[in-house]
Amino acid sequence: MSAGLADIGGLTLALLVLAGVLAGFVDAVVGGGGLIQLPALLLGLPGATPAQLLATNKLAAVAGTSVSAVTYARRVPPHWPTAIPLVVAAFAGALGGAVIGLHIPKAAFTPIVLALLVLVGAYTLLTPQLGEATVLRHSGTRHTAAAAAVGLVIGTYDGALGPGTGSFLVIALVGWLGYAFLEGTAHAKIANVATNLGALAIFVPGGHVLWVPALVMAAGNVLGGYLGARVAVRFGSGFVKAVFVVVVGAMIVRLGGQVLGFW
Repeated sequence: MSAGLADIGGLTLALLVLAGVLAGFVDAVVGGGGLIQLPALLLGLPGATPAQLLATNKLAAVAGTSVSAVTYARRVPPHWPTAIPLVVAAFAGALGGAVIGLHIPKAAFTPIVLALLVLVGAYTLLTPQLGEATVLRHSGTRHTAAAAAVGLVIGTYDGALGPGTGSFLVIALVGWLGYAFLEGTAHAKIANVATNLGALAIFVPGGHVLWVPALVMAAGNVLGGYLGARVAVRFGSGFVKAVFVVVVGAMIVRLGGQVLGFW
């Protein structure tokens, strides 16, 4: 596809911008923007390789995620004993994951992601009190180790593939570490910036980014990320949890249909 960038039409670019805005908004609230953005790239750039799609998606996503992370941090101050090990491990995991992602078929991950989303959705629905208030479940070195484990595992996944990373970060921070949905999402945004940068540290030098669609979608992501973060902060954990359930449900339907061959 790199040879055909000049052939991208204005309508395609406009649709990529709209997809970027929607993905940025959803990702800022609960994560999962990649499941909007990657299909849009696949439809708009049918000749792109899997590595180019992943790299282009990462560059667009990091713009919106950075804006939403800053917006959250101004209103929901980070808990640094969580944020620091989470971010460092997430960046390291994404570096390794991106290297892995260049050598494995992406189709093999779809059933795994689907199973994880079903478990996450069921756990959220069957635990009504989940994420209503921050009650940390670990302290001291155990808390640091738990935060680092979340960053490393999900960072590796994000570097290798990515869809649903924000949602997985949120549920790990809420369900395992004990954050409310709003505080968990705020920390997830910081970690997601780190995973995107880690993957880009591999993808950019490798020449995999398609810069025109990446920058166009990045502009949409910035707007969507800013709006989504402000809405989430204003309406609180209850709103974020409700959107989380809806987004996870939509992702299950989309990936389930893909596995079953409906689309």
